[in-house]
Amino acid sequence: MDFLQTNLIYVVPILGLIGILVMISKSIWVSKQPSGDEKMTELAGYIADGAMAFLKAEWRVLSIFVLFAGILLAYSGSIHEVNGKEIHSSWIISIAFVIGAVFSATAGYIGMRVATKANVRTTHAARTSLKQALKVSFTGGTVMGLGVAGLAVLGLGGLFIVFLSMFADLGEHTVKTAIEVLTGFSLGAESIALFARVGGGIYTKAADVGADLVGKVEAGIPEDDVRNPATIADNVGDNVGDVAGMGADLFGSYVATILATMVLGQEIIVTDNFGGMSPILLPMVICGLGIIFSIIGTWFVTIKDETSNVQNALNLGNWSSIVITGIASYFIVLWMLPETLNLRGYEFSSINVFYAIIVGLVVGTIMSIVTEYYTAMGKAPVDSIVQQSSTGHATNIIAGLSVGMKSTVIPIIVLAAGIMTSYYFAGLYGVAIAAAGMMATTAMQLAIDAFGPIADNAGGIAEMSQLPPEVRERTDNLDAVGNTTAATGKGFAIASAALTSLALFAAFVGIAGIEAIDIYKAPVLAGLFVGGMIPFIFSALCIQAVGRAAMDMVQEVRRQFREIPGIMEYKAKPEYEKCVAISTTASIREMMLPGAIALITPVVVGFIFGPEVLGGLLAGVTVSGVLMGIFQSNAGGAWDNAKKSFEKGVLINGEMYYKKSEPHKASVTGDTVGDPFKDTSGPSMNILIKLMSIVSLVIAPYIAINATQPTTQVKAKTEHCQTAMKSGEVKACCAKPRMADRFKHK
Repeated sequence: MDFLQTNLIYVVPILGLIGILVMISKSIWVSKQPSGDEKMTELAGYIADGAMAFLKAEWRVLSIFVLFAGILLAYSGSIHEVNGKEIHSSWIISIAFVIGAVFSATAGYIGMRVATKANVRTTHAARTSLKQALKVSFTGGTVMGLGVAGLAVLGLGGLFIVFLSMFADLGEHTVKTAIEVLTGFSLGAESIALFARVGGGIYTKAADVGADLVGKVEAGIPEDDVRNPATIADNVGDNVGDVAGMGADLFGSYVATILATMVLGQEIIVTDNFGGMSPILLPMVICGLGIIFSIIGTWFVTIKDETSNVQNALNLGNWSSIVITGIASYFIVLWMLPETLNLRGYEFSSINVFYAIIVGLVVGTIMSIVTEYYTAMGKAPVDSIVQQSSTGHATNIIAGLSVGMKSTVIPIIVLAAGIMTSYYFAGLYGVAIAAAGMMATTAMQLAIDAFGPIADNAGGIAEMSQLPPEVRERTDNLDAVGNTTAATGKGFAIASAALTSLALFAAFVGIAGIEAIDIYKAPVLAGLFVGGMIPFIFSALCIQAVGRAAMDMVQEVRRQFREIPGIMEYKAKPEYEKCVAISTTASIREMMLPGAIALITPVVVGFIFGPEVLGGLLAGVTVSGVLMGIFQSNAGGAWDNAKKSFEKGVLINGEMYYKKSEPHKASVTGDTVGDPFKDTSGPSMNILIKLMSIVSLVIAPYIAINATQPTTQVKAKTEHCQTAMKSGEVKACCAKPRMADRFKHK
């Protein structure tokens, strides 16, 4: 046991490596599954080629950004004194930034590669049974989940060991400097995540909207009909947006959560057998073991026959990993932490840290349940949209918007209760470790999430290959569940982002030397309002980009239907590559401005107006961004499943309605509006609020105020007031009666 305590820091990257090894074995298994006939393989090849073409184009642009940002970070890291204050940083932060960016891109690439293999293999498996189709698609998602979590733990744990060794000569500043440099890794991960999510979201929704408006509404052909020129681009979009984008997204969230807890953990002074670093190592250990528990959870995801409930199987796997993580956390916390800890004057016990972790797990679970309720087929919210589709397109839109807005109430109350409870148990460290507990099962959460687009692609290939109806029924079953799991995954991501951002915010306040953020100050209040506005303009730019790209796509699809004779009769092949090119070009072009807002705004506000105004900005962004993220993701998910309800047939006012009916057409319009909500702007909110917090954390040492003098003045005045109170001169000493009241209370 003593050996393990001494060398625990080396165990962390090993846990990440285990996740990667299991990922490789599952990836090999997926590759060995049969891929179907020649036509299916050809269509899957188009999708894979289109996805790779997008990633290569995106990487070319992002490599320039990474190089430029790396140079700036290297320069800032070489500055060791600002306004007479010593800064313990290093140019190596730029290396950490580049590694974080590469790891984030790699995480997305791993998921995209296996998804483009698993989609056609899921289609072929659906020719046999629903059970086998679920096994193939979920295993593909598991590769994604383990790849993301494994790379994150391996990267953070490995770099932390390296940085501790590199800065060993700094003595008492070794750990602090290592963690400050490690923020570069998180900054690189979140930067790539934002561009990947926004770019991928614009790509997929431009293709999806174009395919739906011309194909389903105007031409009256099925969603994934091989005659639709945009259908390949649509299926490519599922991979680059919902798989590669989501992979980079949760990689960044995972890293930011662990880092925020480490930053706060370094302020807790402990003497133990872990080199005094037990509060710092704890989040990495819990998340590392969470990979193992997620692997165990995947064993429970299976069904017996065609009548089994796929959603229940996925829930069982998810809850199993959560329960195991909760139980294991009890023993880990009591083993690693001393009985009593103190952070910024808030004293708490080690068992309270365990309670905070449980709070995080409970909050994540409730968020998933609530999101599932608001977005799942057969539930009251989606049914309300279905019913209102009978009176037209406008009432469908009204119903979807109201469902999305109502869906914010319970999650926000749950988040607020989670923040207050975790803070009660263990202060700011409790809030951070609650987020880490929530993110511990990211491998399982992402496996469930990535399963959705794989199933969606499988259905598209089945439709384009004109396979028997029972095959499409099985893939539609998986796809409908996938819509719900995608929505719950986004709910989980935004909840973790809220807790993580609060932890990052607390870390920023400490490093920047702020004692309080006073909203009575006009500049701070102005910063709060500007921060609240940013998620709106960010969302507007994303949705506007989808609209512009979709217009180009619609024009191209109409042109091909008009100018290429024989498409509708299956006598001519559409020019799929032109639609792929439109989405690729538009997404790369349009992702730059929203990304620049997230990266530049904190820097400008921080250096011009100071850390307190920047704190107000971050508060506004966090509150507004969380609300916008929940609203848009849930509204889009509900609209999507309302449309899918018509594919099975729905009863409205005693009459059955199916595809191509007028209510179905209204639901297609709602889904078209919801597409950029749920797949572009909505899920980007969690990256936006975390990225702005991380940028602020990186620049905090350079804009920090000299907190020593104000603190000394306050202390002196307090002592003077206490003396005056004893002599009966309180009013003369303290201009504000409330201060005197506080002394009387004492």
